[in-house]
Amino acid sequence: MNVAVFSAKRYDRDFLDAANASAGHRLTCFDVPLEPETATLAAGHEAVCIFVNDKADADVLEALSRGGTRLISLHCPLTPETHHIINKESLGRAKRGAILINTSRGGLVDTGAVIEALKSGQLGGLAIDVYEQEADIFFRDLSSEIIPDDVFQRLLAFPNVIVTGHQAFFTREAISTICETTIRSISKFAAGQPLSNEIMANAP
Repeated sequence: MNVAVFSAKRYDRDFLDAANASAGHRLTCFDVPLEPETATLAAGHEAVCIFVNDKADADVLEALSRGGTRLISLHCPLTPETHHIINKESLGRAKRGAILINTSRGGLVDTGAVIEALKSGQLGGLAIDVYEQEADIFFRDLSSEIIPDDVFQRLLAFPNVIVTGHQAFFTREAISTICETTIRSISKFAAGQPLSNEIMANAP
């Protein structure tokens, strides 16, 4: 697959090349962020990787769809500006049969609109490891229970939808690091020492 990668630093390229060594995709890396002015660089590519420094608003998605992009992979934070950035309008502008991948935050996607796009064939497939109402579904074994979320159940019914739990962090090493950092922070706080991982609230 021919893929455009924006905001790609040298180290990104090195890791992508190593990961792609056996896959053989054609990666075109741009060191500029994706935004309305640079979206035309994606023309002719089948897929576009969007990272945290890229701007994936409605204008950009429309520009990408005009360029014939068939795969959109979301890698951006959930903010008021990006909430439901994938919606009825943006899906309607996408190339028919496009594939959507979301491994960022569930709130980026209007799930109802995605279901309608899947039903009509406007969206050719969906792969997600996040879901807007995932709090009561992911991270627990529900294999012997009925999931009362009708929207989620509808997603699972499509043969062209892949849903996995958002748990790439869920390794022994990652959990150990999180717990060790937590205990270290508690100990420093109890001793009146500065916290190296303190989160500062925004000033009013």
